[in-house]
Amino acid sequence: MPFSSVYPLYIQKVERKGFAKGDVDKIIYWLTGYDEQGLKIQLDNNCSFETFFANAPMINPNISLIKGVICGCRIEEIEDELMRKIRCLDKLVDELAKGRQLEKILNR
Repeated sequence: MPFSSVYPLYIQKVERKGFAKGDVDKIIYWLTGYDEQGLKIQLDNNCSFETFFANAPMINPNISLIKGVICGCRIEEIEDELMRKIRCLDKLVDELAKGRQLEKILNR
């Protein structure tokens, strides 16, 4: 599934809860090391999640601190590295949508 297909869903999810697109972007920048231009390029290229994460400038080393359950799966028990990264991104966006402050999400 292309990352560019899921990205608008992340935006819709947080906007329904009163947050902004910029908040989702900050989460993505923190997790992947992309900047605004790099993220735009990935979205314009309609890349897959695999390509999105493979091309990431630097996966945040604190990704291992992201724990919890998302989509019925415990993140720390997911063995497939790509799926774990996807679920970590899902978890961070979900925390924002549930009202957790962005600073607390990113200060892991």
